[in-house]
Amino acid sequence: MSKTRIAFIGAGNMASSLIGGLLAKGLDAAQIRASDPGAETRAKVTAEHGIEVFADNAQAVQDADVIVIAVKPQAMKAVCQDLRPHLKPHQLLVSIAAGITCASLLNWLGNQPLVRCMPNTPALLGKGVSGLFATADVTAEQRQQADELLSAVGIVLWVDTEAQIDAVTAVSGSGPAYFFLLIEAMTAAGVKLGLPREVAEQLAQHTALGAAHMAVASDVDAAELRRRVTSPAGTTEAAITSFQADGFEAIVEKALSAAAHRSAEMAEQLGQ
Repeated sequence: MSKTRIAFIGAGNMASSLIGGLLAKGLDAAQIRASDPGAETRAKVTAEHGIEVFADNAQAVQDADVIVIAVKPQAMKAVCQDLRPHLKPHQLLVSIAAGITCASLLNWLGNQPLVRCMPNTPALLGKGVSGLFATADVTAEQRQQADELLSAVGIVLWVDTEAQIDAVTAVSGSGPAYFFLLIEAMTAAGVKLGLPREVAEQLAQHTALGAAHMAVASDVDAAELRRRVTSPAGTTEAAITSFQADGFEAIVEKALSAAAHRSAEMAEQLGQ
């Protein structure tokens, strides 16, 4: 990426996080451009990152090697159709919009090398995970460029089929909200058990953080980690038994299936 020129179409929170991550990894600000219709957003990104920001998308993509399309899914069709006349065949396009298929994007943009990406909101803190799918026209070099781009805000995992992006959306794209819900529920339960709310909240938050760190750092899977902290006839076993008696695993599977189905449904609706 040392000589790669990158343009961002849309300069909102996710784009700004990627820009900050790239600069932190050593890219020169002169290698990065962005465009956004909002004057306030443009001023904010320029002040924070010191890059050129334009109101006109066509200006931003001139001479870019990689173009990151970071606009809301509902605006994607109009933005892509307006951008199409200004693209060059060698330019790699990276879409980070949820629910827009490669077929729809290529229909609007023309036959370009394309990577479809599903990041998640912890990317705003550099702790994200992104699932990526590349079309057949993407070269090995361009695949590496996309990998390094998204690695600026977390880890990158490639999938073999585009259909798997719906599963990525269900597991990690929407996933942070599931953990927030669990933290909410644990906090509320702690308060009912007699803890002050701020104490219960911090206990739940830092338990989630610590457990995630253990899972990532461990050489065994989550099931084994769970077994190791579940003493026979102990307090943890009582809780786990209660969870499972109420169908915890089935509830999770049903919820993620609903998210994946909605992702596919959105693709059909927004791709028209």
